[in-house]
Amino acid sequence: MILMHANKLAWDAMPTTWSQEDLKVMVECMHELNRELQDSGELVEARGLSGPDQMKTVQAQEDGEPIVTDGPFSETKEVLAGYWVVDVADEQRALDLALRISRTPGPGGRPVNQAVEVHPEGVAPV
Repeated sequence: MILMHANKLAWDAMPTTWSQEDLKVMVECMHELNRELQDSGELVEARGLSGPDQMKTVQAQEDGEPIVTDGPFSETKEVLAGYWVVDVADEQRALDLALRISRTPGPGGRPVNQAVEVHPEGVAPV
């Protein structure tokens, strides 16, 4: 699984600091990557996520009842922006994809260089 993170402050400012053309270029870059992964048979699933203002955090209390709060914790600096589940030949391919995602174009076409995590599928200990 490849996880794309975004800086929360930058995410919140994106509607006012990115031009419509810059947003269009960034989205098209993601669509192009998804098309290539689908054509190669490597794409299992991909999703872009809504902004942090639409997320909820749920945590169980000792009595089992939930605590539900709006958005990420106030001290959160990074938010999950999207993810890809891929079936690739080896770790290097996953790392290459993560680098490409990190280089997503931002304002003026300059790479945003955001953090991207690569998580291999694991097996639960028995």
